[in-house]
Amino acid sequence: MTMEKIKDIKVIAFDADDTLWDCQSYFFNVERQYCELLAAYGDSDHISRELFKIETANMPELGYGCKAFTLSLVENAIKVSQGKIPASYLLEIQELGRSLLRLPATPLPGVRETLEALRKRNNYKLVVFTKGELQDQLNKTKRSGLAPLFDEIVVVADKTTDEYNRLCQRFGVDISQLLMVGNSFKSDIEPVLLLNGYAIHIPFEHLWAHEHTEEYDHPNLRRIENFEEILKLI
Repeated sequence: MTMEKIKDIKVIAFDADDTLWDCQSYFFNVERQYCELLAAYGDSDHISRELFKIETANMPELGYGCKAFTLSLVENAIKVSQGKIPASYLLEIQELGRSLLRLPATPLPGVRETLEALRKRNNYKLVVFTKGELQDQLNKTKRSGLAPLFDEIVVVADKTTDEYNRLCQRFGVDISQLLMVGNSFKSDIEPVLLLNGYAIHIPFEHLWAHEHTEEYDHPNLRRIENFEEILKLI
């Protein structure tokens, strides 16, 4: 089935983690090692459930990203061990969290070629629009080698409808001229659709539990499996 093309776009915004490069699998791997380290205090399901609760409770103050995750790892370890966890374990947990700041950010298949083709068209601004910690996201974009292909890298605390409106204001475009590309329906797709902008959903094999939400169809939504398909839609 041929999908209708999206017209009159002036800004294409791309999510970063799990859209341009793999991120969540590294978080999953750290959590697996973390649960193994804390095996004396509960099974993996219990440790992960308690961690999820603490992450959720911490989000209003700590937001998203590796540093917030690491603080939640430490807090959860102290809680599930009832304060008995050795200091050496806490240092090991800190290093597990810190390792996420060094994940390679290797572009996913088709990403570089597609961005290069879009850049050659010279019809729109290309922007990284992501949430999390500023320095971490800037570093990942630099390590990916993709930074020169973007006009700007915008990092926000969370992807709300207000932030999408501000993104449009930043580039002087109407929401109908914005196309958002990302893997998370909750963060990348739904807020844009609520504003009647355009979105392309590219699901990734891993999805963080906090990003799960009910999905639905919309006239301004396109769903694809391969990054290169973007070129056929605009």
